[in-house]
Amino acid sequence: MPSVKQVQITFDCASPTRVAQFWCEVLGYVLPPPPEGFATWGDHQLSLPPEKRDAGAVCQDPSGVGPRMYFQRVPEGKVVKNRVHLCVRVGTGLVGDERLAALEAECARLLPLGAVRVRLLLADEENESCLVMQDVEGNEFCLD
Repeated sequence: MPSVKQVQITFDCASPTRVAQFWCEVLGYVLPPPPEGFATWGDHQLSLPPEKRDAGAVCQDPSGVGPRMYFQRVPEGKVVKNRVHLCVRVGTGLVGDERLAALEAECARLLPLGAVRVRLLLADEENESCLVMQDVEGNEFCLD
């Protein structure tokens, strides 16, 4: 049986382009080039009928190593807590005050991008500290 080599993470959202741009900034990802014949994604969007504009957006790891992320517009809003969330690994290998400093520094970088700080979970016997946040549409993620 062949093993899976790549995955795509798909988000339902209200504004795909906005959410994709947020995650590009968080992860150092990029938007793919616009379709052939268009100088920008904005130009491409204007060529579509109004109901098709901002229906989907992609962000991808420029090195090709990380998973591709796809954002698709859905009519319903977010209602409950995410069942799956991303953990942005900014404190890997760090403990104590050094880990907390890394988490806080990344939080400070993301707040101006539209992220919301939810709560700090301090280390216990089983887990290191992490910081729960929300993206620009309220989807939970952790700085870990």
